[in-house]
Amino acid sequence: MATYAIKADRFFLPGSSVDGGFLTVRDGAFGTWSAEAPEGVEVRDYTGSWIAPGMVDTHIHGFFGHATIDADADGMNASSIELARRGTTSWVPTTFTDGVEHIGECCAAIAAADDSRDSGFRGAHIQGIYLEGPFFTMKHVGAQNPEYLIDPSYEVFKGWQEKAGGRIVKSALAPERDGSEAYIAALDAEGVVTSIGHSDATYEEALAAVNAGATCFVHTYNGMRGLHHREPGTLGCAMSTPETYAEVICDGKHVQPAAIKALVRAKGWQHSVLITDCLGCGGLPEGHYMSGGLPVVMDGGLCYLENEDGTKGNIAGSVLTLARGVKNIVDWGVASADEAIRMATEVAARSARIDGVCGSIKPGRDADFVVFDHELNLRETYLAGETLGSPRN
Repeated sequence: MATYAIKADRFFLPGSSVDGGFLTVRDGAFGTWSAEAPEGVEVRDYTGSWIAPGMVDTHIHGFFGHATIDADADGMNASSIELARRGTTSWVPTTFTDGVEHIGECCAAIAAADDSRDSGFRGAHIQGIYLEGPFFTMKHVGAQNPEYLIDPSYEVFKGWQEKAGGRIVKSALAPERDGSEAYIAALDAEGVVTSIGHSDATYEEALAAVNAGATCFVHTYNGMRGLHHREPGTLGCAMSTPETYAEVICDGKHVQPAAIKALVRAKGWQHSVLITDCLGCGGLPEGHYMSGGLPVVMDGGLCYLENEDGTKGNIAGSVLTLARGVKNIVDWGVASADEAIRMATEVAARSARIDGVCGSIKPGRDADFVVFDHELNLRETYLAGETLGSPRN
């Protein structure tokens, strides 16, 4: 494979962003940054642009007509291809609340998709599996299927992990359910992240889960007991535990930008994780679809549960891309470009304990990176050092 150097106005590197210079790519992997052009190699001139790590989406249910609930390996690969074209080079396919057996089938299909790839595959890397449910509360079930809600079970988890080939990296629960603390401790001992969400937990119940080893909060604000000055609730726990991570859907529809700003101020950008929570209909035209076994309507850049009469009900999920979410965060004045990019790359990867393989431009890693203009419009994606061309709409 070719060796070349990228010339650009700014590079977002692990230590800091640096202005100007050259980033070497050798045989599909990152080399080092240097102030001067390396001798004897092709220089690809991206003057007027910024270079950032590829986006890392740690909470996403599918894309472009395919979802994890379909238990379709080919569909997962098709989603990966379309995600990469839009700047997401790593993702953690996220399951829905469903029957125990079907969740296992979904895990097996994701593993099969990952195993099927050869060196020529040009799609976003599958960096693990996220189980969003079925250990939730009815009060905050949201767009999850209430028929399949159960208490946490490590034995059930082990069955899923076996089918996943060890790929499960995150599991979400409502900590007020029986057996939660034992479940959290067991997963934490194996290095698997437990997230708190779809929960009506009191502050004390949520804090007990954190003390047992839970380290993340599921799409903070959405699907959880809110903040009250006499009962801080699940949200209060998310805001006041400095070492935990807080996911936030950054489409401006699930959470108002001022509320996102308040969360980031409370947590610090270093523990705020930009996610999409994108449904399988992401990237498709507006219309009627199925999501998590439930009918949804995509309208105005958002998905809603569909009522029996065909009208829109509660919000079901987003159809956002993470690159767009980064731009949103900067345009709203929530964070700087440097902070927003890190919240969608290295912070996201660290929150899911996958930062050893993605989220940063480091020598020797796959050269997965994106090209932004100065307004954070996505211009191009590279995967393993090869350009995927201009982004899809």
